[in-house]
Amino acid sequence: MNEKIINKIGWFASFMAILMYFSYIDQIRLNISGQRGSIILPLITIINCTTWVFYGGLKTKKDWPIIFCNIPGIILGIVTIITAVVY
Repeated sequence: MNEKIINKIGWFASFMAILMYFSYIDQIRLNISGQRGSIILPLITIINCTTWVFYGGLKTKKDWPIIFCNIPGIILGIVTIITAVVY
């Protein structure tokens, strides 16, 4: 398959992953309003995304789509846990 097409698929998959992590915004809203959610899923998301960021960053040729799409998962996972515990 053409390398340009594969690269575009990678960036599209990254965009879709970011949309998936934005679903945490609704849980953050619910946490703040007093409807606490579990911290298990966001904790596992943080571990998963951190591992992928290390994987993409430690490769000889950095895998930017993987790095790029997992950073929001780390940030939103942390915020989700904080709001579940604090509010």
